Amino acid sequence: MQLAHELASRSVALRFEDLPANAVHWAKVGILDTVGVTVAGSVEPCAQIVRRIVPPGIGASFVFGTADRASALDAALINGTAAHALDFDDCNNTLGGHPSAPILPALFALADERPVDGRAFITAYVAGFETECKLARGVNFHHYTKGWHATATLGVHGAAAAACHLLRLDEPRTAAALAIASSLASGIKANFGTMTKPLHVGHCARNGLFAALLAERDFTANTSAFDHKQGFLDVFNGPGTYDTARMLAPWGAPFDIVAPGIAIKQYPCCGSTHPALDVMLDLVRRHDLQPERVARIECWTHERRLEHTNRPAPQASLEAKFSLQYCLARALTDRAIRIEHFEGDAFRDPAVLAVLPNIHAAAYTTAQFSVDNHLGAEVKVTTVDGKAYSGKIDEALGRTSANPLPADRLREKFANCIGRVLPPARAKSLAEMIERLDTLADMRALSGNVAFAPAEQRKRA
Repeated sequence: MQLAHELASRSVALRFEDLPANAVHWAKVGILDTVGVTVAGSVEPCAQIVRRIVPPGIGASFVFGTADRASALDAALINGTAAHALDFDDCNNTLGGHPSAPILPALFALADERPVDGRAFITAYVAGFETECKLARGVNFHHYTKGWHATATLGVHGAAAAACHLLRLDEPRTAAALAIASSLASGIKANFGTMTKPLHVGHCARNGLFAALLAERDFTANTSAFDHKQGFLDVFNGPGTYDTARMLAPWGAPFDIVAPGIAIKQYPCCGSTHPALDVMLDLVRRHDLQPERVARIECWTHERRLEHTNRPAPQASLEAKFSLQYCLARALTDRAIRIEHFEGDAFRDPAVLAVLPNIHAAAYTTAQFSVDNHLGAEVKVTTVDGKAYSGKIDEALGRTSANPLPADRLREKFANCIGRVLPPARAKSLAEMIERLDTLADMRALSGNVAFAPAEQRKRA
């Protein structure tokens, strides 16, 4: 059977009753985190520009953090861009990217137009998550290393599968949607550190939903679009660089949302900097390191991650998110990594600029970490009087479900994100609603709370 049909049959068959309790738990975690970062990202310049280019019109779908509504496709584009605007959204080790941001904006937009309950929403989310991650299992890390932004090129298939599930499409139509999505897939890593990176996510959320809506109306596509010699796998990866058996055998065993699970970010910057930041912040706090007393900082991360984070002198706020050196400098000067460190001209802070020349990044060797570890980091700090402090970590806190971010930190992050845009009290009611999402009769009760009421919008303006 063609891969599109194999993936479709598994996705279509999924029911809420099939989901283990831990899958439902992690789905709620992913939804909570994504709602928070999307609201916070709604006021970022990239999201604002997209919103001006695609102005609100006639439609039922909420634009997060505003009083506006738009068509489902436009809302998916705007909210998808906002979801990734801060680079604060969740990650997944199998995908090699961000699993939830391509899917949830499409589902929220669709659920505003065609009311569904919380159980259907959760199941569709897990189906899309599983589709994109199991596809990734067979193409990575060649796909990632080649330069594709897997969040977008694979996420578009996750968004399509999730939307199809919420629309209750059958296997042939879902397979067609996946084939359409293969032609709509795009996103290159060369645009990391610019507004185009979050645009990738908005674009793929919209395109995944678009593919599902087309398939619903019997729009045709070649369902051998994955397998064809000029199809997705051979064109995006190349012959001999993928394994379809790895995609299909472990479906739901376990669900990828459970293991390795969702990686919740503690810091609003590229996830490839996070293990080094965990180590650096620990050293700074434990040894009371002061910037003027530090002579040299050495950092080792995986070469695949260093490729897009070795930026000794970032020249823009978005580029600073992908600068290992800048992030480590901030950890030293501020003892924390905050959203405001990546806003405006913060990257030109004189205290940070004074530290940057002393920070040196390199790829770690197999003598430092095992050959199969691509998530670790080692940091060594040498002071002006010759003392050396070092530490290493196999993965950042929160990177897998086995090493989760504590619940209180997740709630704190959510409250901070919501409070940047909406009335702070809204965070508590939203979090409680998401916690009982599987009992919610209509998802519009949730989406209505991520928007301003018109009176609130006028007051903010």
